[in-house]
Amino acid sequence: MTRTPLQAKNFRLSDMPDQAGKTILITGANNGLGLRAATALAGAGARIILACRNQVTGAEALDQVRAAGPEAEHDLVALDLADLGSVREAAAKATALAPRIDVLINNAGLMAVPFARTADGFEMQIGTNHFGHFAFTDGVLPALLAASEPRVVTLASIAHRQGQIVLDDLNFDHRQYRRMTAYQQSKLANLLFGAELARRSEAAGLALKSVIAHPGVAATNLFDSMVPPIPGALTATHLGLRVFGNSETDGALSQLYAATMTDVRNGDYLGPNRLFGVRGPVSRSPRAKSARNETVAKRLWEKSIELTGAQYGALQTASSAPS
Repeated sequence: MTRTPLQAKNFRLSDMPDQAGKTILITGANNGLGLRAATALAGAGARIILACRNQVTGAEALDQVRAAGPEAEHDLVALDLADLGSVREAAAKATALAPRIDVLINNAGLMAVPFARTADGFEMQIGTNHFGHFAFTDGVLPALLAASEPRVVTLASIAHRQGQIVLDDLNFDHRQYRRMTAYQQSKLANLLFGAELARRSEAAGLALKSVIAHPGVAATNLFDSMVPPIPGALTATHLGLRVFGNSETDGALSQLYAATMTDVRNGDYLGPNRLFGVRGPVSRSPRAKSARNETVAKRLWEKSIELTGAQYGALQTASSAPS
């Protein structure tokens, strides 16, 4: 896909079109980029459904969303992406609340956490960042397809460039676990999923757009797991992120562009490009060669179907998508 310039050269919150009448579902909207996106979209008139694991901070976030967008009715559902049972329950609850969902933003994620397994035995990072969202997207797909111009926005990362998909050992059953290796794999999986969903939607003749976004390096708590337990280290890390990277507000701009702007194309990858993608205005971004491998994307899709039990019934006519 060609990297033509976006219409909004220096996209800001004030550039977002009116979102009144739209319903937007956001995972991990209780803090960080997800909360920034949720309050911005509520302020633009959208109805927001927050899907969060932590219901205490989720309720606090819901209060902020209601204050930002008092004209719409907003909701909170419990979602633990590391538990496929919870994923299915959350999808059922969200679609019961909103039989038509205009935008799903797959925002939640973990970064470089110690080795752990999800409730279903997946390595925690790919289980949360990829498998959980893969199954959740499938669960809310009928509500998305009830909208006239639905979108799925999946959050990836510039860290995908160092990622490698090991299809016969996605869950580190046999290879040595390294925090960043696992994170990089999961973020590459996000890109491959978003691109494959775009191809399958197009092949099925659907109006659904699948868009991938990255925030650059944003000053969120995502990096906290990597900070050594030294007095003052966490404060210094957050300060450095604010100086050299994006603020939370600026980091959320790419997913907001992907969710709302009219010039977004199916399969786009949006985010800052300056300093190798660390910061800058939202642009169409380059993706690594590994993220453009359609054969691996198709095989990862098939493996994800096998491991999660997701169906993606509406996309079955795309079973002959390019490989």
